[in-house]
Amino acid sequence: MSTHFEVVEIPQQLALTVKKTTSIGQMPKIIGGIYGSIASHLLEKGEQPAGPPFIAYFNMDMENLMIEVGFPIHKEIEGEGEIKLSDIPGGRKAIGTHKGSYEKLASFYDQLAEWLNEEKLEPTGVVYEYYLNSPEEVPESELLTKVEFLLK
Repeated sequence: MSTHFEVVEIPQQLALTVKKTTSIGQMPKIIGGIYGSIASHLLEKGEQPAGPPFIAYFNMDMENLMIEVGFPIHKEIEGEGEIKLSDIPGGRKAIGTHKGSYEKLASFYDQLAEWLNEEKLEPTGVVYEYYLNSPEEVPESELLTKVEFLLK
């Protein structure tokens, strides 16, 4: 599959999220529960997500990852407990979509970083991954993950 990257201007988006610090090894154990609790909260409020679930990464320390897990939403909704009203920042972003297993995302990140360097674009260090489908819906080889690097 050919890899296509581009720079786009994206508006700010409201979101319901949970912030955590975790290790890469613990992520699979906590992510599903967080998505479930936010989805239940949305349902209780009579609302639907405005887009696919996401994880924002604020650092790349695999033992102490600072992440924000959530769903974009259409309007302000009060959070509850660890679920908070937040936003996905707007602005210039370098984006690309990875097709394949989550385990192969690292090489996709390498390609995107190389492209950023070639284009002389400077990321802020914050990365968003949007999960456009699910391993429960499609084979691993068909998983689609949109990656957004916020740019300075």
